[in-house]
Amino acid sequence: MPHRQAVESRVLLKRLRDALAEAGQGQERLDRITDIVAASLVAEVCSIYLRVGDELELCATTGLKAEAVHRTRMRVSQGLVGRIAETAEPVKTKDAPSARGFRYFPETGEELYASFLGVPIQRLGDVLGVLVVQNRAARDYSDDEIYALEVVAMVIAEMAELGAFTGTAETDLPAPHRMPYFARGVVGQEGAAEGVVLMHDPEIVITNPMADDPEAERARLHEALERLRDEVDRLIGDDDLSDSGEHRDVLNAWRMFAHDKGWVRRLEESIESGLAAEVAVEREQSATRTRMSRISDPYLRERLHDLDDLSNRLLRILTGSDHLADGAIPEKAILVARNIGPGELLDYGRRLSGIVLEEGSVGSHAAIVARALAIPLVIQAERITHEAHNSDPILVDGDGGVVHLRPEENVAEAFRAKMDMLAEAQEAFAALRDKPATTRDGTTVSLFMNAGLMADLPSLKGSGAEGVGLYRTELQFLVRRTVPQREEQARFYARILDAADGKPVTFRTLDIGSDKVLPYMKRQEEPNPALGWRAIRVGLDRRGVLRMQLQALIRGAKGRPLKIMFPFVAQFDEFRAARACLTDELERERKLGHEVPENIEIGAMLETPSLAFAPDQFFQLADFISIGGNDLKQFFFAADRENELVRRRYDTLNVSFMSFLELIARRCDEHRTPVSFCGEDAGRPMEALAFAAMGLRQFSMRGASIGPVKHLLRSVDLSEARRIIDQARASGSQSVRPALQGWLDTIDAPYISK
Repeated sequence: MPHRQAVESRVLLKRLRDALAEAGQGQERLDRITDIVAASLVAEVCSIYLRVGDELELCATTGLKAEAVHRTRMRVSQGLVGRIAETAEPVKTKDAPSARGFRYFPETGEELYASFLGVPIQRLGDVLGVLVVQNRAARDYSDDEIYALEVVAMVIAEMAELGAFTGTAETDLPAPHRMPYFARGVVGQEGAAEGVVLMHDPEIVITNPMADDPEAERARLHEALERLRDEVDRLIGDDDLSDSGEHRDVLNAWRMFAHDKGWVRRLEESIESGLAAEVAVEREQSATRTRMSRISDPYLRERLHDLDDLSNRLLRILTGSDHLADGAIPEKAILVARNIGPGELLDYGRRLSGIVLEEGSVGSHAAIVARALAIPLVIQAERITHEAHNSDPILVDGDGGVVHLRPEENVAEAFRAKMDMLAEAQEAFAALRDKPATTRDGTTVSLFMNAGLMADLPSLKGSGAEGVGLYRTELQFLVRRTVPQREEQARFYARILDAADGKPVTFRTLDIGSDKVLPYMKRQEEPNPALGWRAIRVGLDRRGVLRMQLQALIRGAKGRPLKIMFPFVAQFDEFRAARACLTDELERERKLGHEVPENIEIGAMLETPSLAFAPDQFFQLADFISIGGNDLKQFFFAADRENELVRRRYDTLNVSFMSFLELIARRCDEHRTPVSFCGEDAGRPMEALAFAAMGLRQFSMRGASIGPVKHLLRSVDLSEARRIIDQARASGSQSVRPALQGWLDTIDAPYISK
């Protein structure tokens, strides 16, 4: 950057700092800024537009008509100002009326001004407004002028975050992070919670965005960079880290960026212009996030994401801020984060009342852990990390996928009433804990719970579950940076069986691949991972990993009965090969003199439609079958459950799906092969009733769902439910849901419609 440009920027920032230090309300400060910028850039007009929801409001101006302030509004994307807000890029032109997207607002009197230069007011990629200068004569604004305006815009953004432009006057802006905010997201885990915000990455507030001594700021920056480089090198040299995999790829990318001369040079240029080192980092981070929003290539997005993460780390070093200490987690904490890994989430554990993520998916590692911990989770809650601050009151409705931040009292009261109703229902379910799920016509259904963590097991007895119908063994692998060794796995499986206290536990072998990639496993680039190299396909190709886990399960049983099932079996040969691998390991353990289970059952998860049509020999050889409802439904309807555009389009109680489940139940009955339904739908009372009517007699679900399902099943006649379903099927209806729901309403059955 030319030295003259730096000097001019510093002079401009010094004038701004002196003006902002004077007494006055928010509007007065905004007016001073436009006066100073107009004079410094020899502009006849300087205007500040700030974002209010989806609109931009003219909040201050020097040169345009004063009566237009707080009256002129435009949509984001409308006019040149809206275009800047939408694209987060500067716009300059000598002839504004002829520029693409120009929109004339007559109340401003701007028809006199031909030249136009506008830059976004943004912070960490979030556009807060637009800063504009205009002149009558045709003027080609220089790069120096654009740079100076961008520096001022950065300061305005920081000052807005500090609430410098708020006040008590009617025209003053409301204080940031004070108004109620509503976000509609996606259900990650059902349940409801009221509490206070705990930011996973608390936003760093910079109290002094301008600096007098560029040399001192540059020294602070380089000291922080050295610490950053040392931290990255230390992480890379960690003996516990594998030689390859995503963790190492990320750290190598961090090392590359930490030493990147272009990145460091841009930070130094911002400091030279008069910005504090922290603001210089944020300025570069905003540019990175803007680029990320426009790039579709996943590799490039990941690299920019790495740079964004590195910038966060550098900011924390500069400001001396860290995550909240464990002891500082508040009561009823609801975690708010852009995204989070399973290990980090487990660090918080059951001390959380709820979780809200700005990104994520229903099949993400965080969602899997949240479901295992039975913590309400809402994902894809737009802008929640921008709006929330630590200790803000917050309501999380995991059933509806909505979040109320800083809610109004009437909203909070309605939410509490809902929670009271849920608490009353749970008391009723507790009374049914030791009673069987027997329908009024005498059909008994077995209800089991899903688990994936040791923390799940204490709730086994209290839930009324007859055992664990699915234990997800991959969670032990997902939360570690290295492969757990065989003896470590064996001790872990032994503790699970100990905690089950004689109740059966069905262990599912590693279900990795697709959306579940181990930290130390190189991700396979596949066009459609859900249909790719995953689960039993990985196990049969990597026999060493499968054999080690089978050995650990056999040893962990310590002679007790053992149930093992293989995931994502698509054809008979896969099950036959996996079963042979297990029997080989049993024989090997016997020869080594190790104790083997007194009884072992070997099953398969039916998650692909193809397995329903396997030869009879498959059903004869399998000791049991578990229908993996989540995957089976997405493959049956060809609707990716991660895709919000299609995943809700197809009803679980669709007539075709009901008939398909009936076919599976009938084939299993013919060969006397026990079959269960495992998945989220099993935990929904109406769906569980429909599945039972189709002939299924065992379900596995999250522990909290057992009470509601049992309550409904004990209240109905299953043969009558089957009659209603058959009538709906015969009528040509697409789904049996309306008919079944109407019947349940008629008999006043205790069910919850979701």
